[in-house]
Amino acid sequence: MQLYNTLSAEERAQLIDEAGKQRLTLSFYAYANLSDPKKFRDELFIAWNQLDALGRIYVAHEGINAQMSIPADNLEAFRETLEAYDFMKGIRLNVAVEQDDHSFLKLTIKVRNKIVADGLNDDTFDVTNKGIHLKAQEFNDLLEDPNTIVVDFRNHYESEVGHFEGAITPDVETFRESLPIINEQLQDFKEDKNLLMYCTGGIRCEKASAYFKHQGFKNVFQLEGGIIEYTRQIKEENIESKFIGKNFVFDHRLGERITDDIVSQCHQCGKPCDNHTNCANDACHLLFIQCDECKDAMENCCSAECLEITHLPQEEQVRLRKGLQVGNKVFRKGKSDALTFKKSGDLPDKPLAKAEKKNIRQKIAVKKTLVGKAEHYYTRSKIAQFLIVNQELSVGDMVLISGPTTGEQQVTITEIFVNGSPCETAKNGDQITFELPFRIRLSDRLYKILES
Repeated sequence: MQLYNTLSAEERAQLIDEAGKQRLTLSFYAYANLSDPKKFRDELFIAWNQLDALGRIYVAHEGINAQMSIPADNLEAFRETLEAYDFMKGIRLNVAVEQDDHSFLKLTIKVRNKIVADGLNDDTFDVTNKGIHLKAQEFNDLLEDPNTIVVDFRNHYESEVGHFEGAITPDVETFRESLPIINEQLQDFKEDKNLLMYCTGGIRCEKASAYFKHQGFKNVFQLEGGIIEYTRQIKEENIESKFIGKNFVFDHRLGERITDDIVSQCHQCGKPCDNHTNCANDACHLLFIQCDECKDAMENCCSAECLEITHLPQEEQVRLRKGLQVGNKVFRKGKSDALTFKKSGDLPDKPLAKAEKKNIRQKIAVKKTLVGKAEHYYTRSKIAQFLIVNQELSVGDMVLISGPTTGEQQVTITEIFVNGSPCETAKNGDQITFELPFRIRLSDRLYKILES
């Protein structure tokens, strides 16, 4: 019986594109008392794999925390798999504001000690004694109360690109760090202030509200469903958004725009910007904010040192990545001496700029097949490099280059180079280059447009 992924991310992306069906990105969580998380995990994998459900899911003795991508026409069948468990009957699914068919490309379900690492001993307090849940308008109303303190229970790289007006935004990298910091800061306000808290989807506040009630806070409230559900309600009910900027998300999109306010800066040049990227140097992979101009100039790198490394032969790059000390540097969340304009902690409520309204996700309705994936873009010479992973590509073919940042760009191939030499047809496994007037990203895919 299959209990693991058998397809690579590239193979899965191709199947999704060939299927041509809409997918929904969603998240949910539920606290429970699971006696056998491993058995629960295996049951979910079998059920969800049959529905082509993908995502990143954590299960533990205390419940489940999931971020997923589901085929829209399998949504009801997916709900039925949840309803099979008493503790998930009637569970709320937080559907993403923006949809992307490639938000998740694998089904990963892991058994953990906790569904959110909070560093708390749950035996010392009643985790079911939670704060009062507020809907969007109720949350807005309480924000207006001068007796209210609002706290962001997300991490610094999340709050930097978007937050509620007037919120305390702890300069932390993990949820467990924020709890004692906030508890200490608010010691003098336990009796008379409204403690209003929020996070991305609500799960962190479920535990935090119980913890702060145990610490002696009398008036504890939390945003029901987090920023995701808040956004759905303000759009459906035409409510003013008190949240400004972007909501950071943990799939490859890295953010959903809630308002057109930009409240953060490019970490390299200081220009108003709220687009996160990961450093292209795989030995670094630093998460940071980078504008398009710096992205082109630095080729997706966070520093001159990393840029230099990406130009080394692949064998040398692999050698530099070896060793535990190097590995501990990977996947850092936006703090580095190389980032001149990084802001954490005390964040502005006033926008620095307004985002341009452009729909780069509008699909070009053509019949296509995946032929390659992006590997590099040489900014000065405007040369794109792709690896052919399926079928062939010839001079004269019309292609579609697609990605979450690039959007969809349609061009005709007039010249192909393989290993520096011109050729008429590139085959599976060939590393090709050709001139493009626009920059490509590592997440981009190359499709050949088929005749109708």
